[in-house]
Amino acid sequence: MIKAKILVIEDERVVALSIQNRLEALGYIITANVISAEVALTRIRQNPPDLVLMDIQLKGEMDGIEAAAQMRQQFQLPIVYLSAYNDEETLERAKFTEPYGYLLKPFESKDLATTIEVALYKHKMEQQLLEREQSINSSPKI
Repeated sequence: MIKAKILVIEDERVVALSIQNRLEALGYIITANVISAEVALTRIRQNPPDLVLMDIQLKGEMDGIEAAAQMRQQFQLPIVYLSAYNDEETLERAKFTEPYGYLLKPFESKDLATTIEVALYKHKMEQQLLEREQSINSSPKI
């Protein structure tokens, strides 16, 4: 089974390396490990991942929620938030980006793996549904 390619966006280097090590131990491929949304968007264009793990606090102009909104709109990528923030305002903002998961730090590796697998499956099913709808809509009407 081919494991998914994951882009990690985390502004704390030690945390980012810990996440990368956990993911690699689980068999995932890390496309990049970056600290800002701006760098992440460039990396996505160069080497699109299957899934994005997104911290909410980032270096640079955009926070993770703003970045996730752009990534969903431009690339239709599934986003899973990894954050220490669980206040109501942050959660309300995050909901509008339609995340595929939201894990609070610190988290267990098994919770991370489960969240990733569910997110990937959900995204795959949504893509298949979209393809079917497009096929039906493009079929000649009798």
